[in-house]
Amino acid sequence: QVQLVESGGGLVQAGDSLRLSCAASGRTFSSFAMGWFRQAPEKEREFVAAISRGAAFTYYADSVKGRFTISRDNAKNTVYLQMNSLKPEDTAVYYCAQGGTAPTMTSGDYDYWGQGTQVTVSS
Repeated sequence: QVQLVESGGGLVQAGDSLRLSCAASGRTFSSFAMGWFRQAPEKEREFVAAISRGAAFTYYADSVKGRFTISRDNAKNTVYLQMNSLKPEDTAVYYCAQGGTAPTMTSGDYDYWGQGTQVTVSS
């Protein structure tokens, strides 16, 4: 049974930084691409970032490019999202997801999801 557990969310001020973590278990972590998505109140879930199995390739939404960095530690079965220069519009529940062998920006390509962690950025 695959489990994804996010942590690291919280309430911060605009301009601050946060690092989200997602610990995975249940299958060979290094065999699967990972992604981060977010969902703000009354909005649809949107893609944030994705990373390939060996971390050679990363992809970002235009809205976070240059501010967020996705990384992974396959030895620790963990994927991270470093978020810098946070803005109020980054406020959302952030979800990590485990996909197939290649990273994509499409939520439907991801098979397993965490429960989410709240990030709130005050102005």
